[in-house]
Amino acid sequence: MNIEELKSELCDVCHCMWQQGWVAANDGNVSVLLDDGQILCTPSGVSKREITPDMLIIVDREGHVISGERRASTELAMHLRCYKERPDVKAVVHAHPPMSTSFAVANVPLDEYGLIEAILNFGTVPIAEYAVPGSDEVPEVVAPWIVHHDAVLLRAHGALTVGCDLKTAYYRMESLEHFAKITLCTKLLGGAKELSRDQIDVLIDRRTSFYHLTGRHPGYEKLHQ
Repeated sequence: MNIEELKSELCDVCHCMWQQGWVAANDGNVSVLLDDGQILCTPSGVSKREITPDMLIIVDREGHVISGERRASTELAMHLRCYKERPDVKAVVHAHPPMSTSFAVANVPLDEYGLIEAILNFGTVPIAEYAVPGSDEVPEVVAPWIVHHDAVLLRAHGALTVGCDLKTAYYRMESLEHFAKITLCTKLLGGAKELSRDQIDVLIDRRTSFYHLTGRHPGYEKLHQ
């Protein structure tokens, strides 16, 4: 995919985020790691509804703008840290999907093993400690979790997903919000009836070989230490 096609895809993702109601006003940010090591990303202060390819910027691995006329997002450091910690990650999506963010605000992790798709995609989704958005603390609190997880809730803030490409990172955010909706409904019905350890192990073992899912999966043991 050439740079113009990638810019178009990134804008499509932003528009979908707005249409889904995951962002309001100038919320959220998206980035993609280019083959040359530079990073294509959304700028600061632009609604995802209105973003166009010419508004996108390219930054280096230190976050300096090397192409484009707009400023980088104050949350770019979080993206840069994801790329640093995870060589397999090629795209990062940050948004405020209402249901997932509600769990982050309530400080309730998505840690039930009752939904097959969630087990396959995420294992569980932890909550990173509180940090002021745009501060140097944000990448520090995200780093320990993103090493083992493809989705992380940000305490009192929103959600973060990563992927081997932009579409995967976006779909993980979509799956995360779906997981959060089901989890809330399940809690209203009395709580999840979790699968057995043997059933969970089979799903984890078949995650890559049968379902061809990329990314990290911390496994049942690590999540229940």
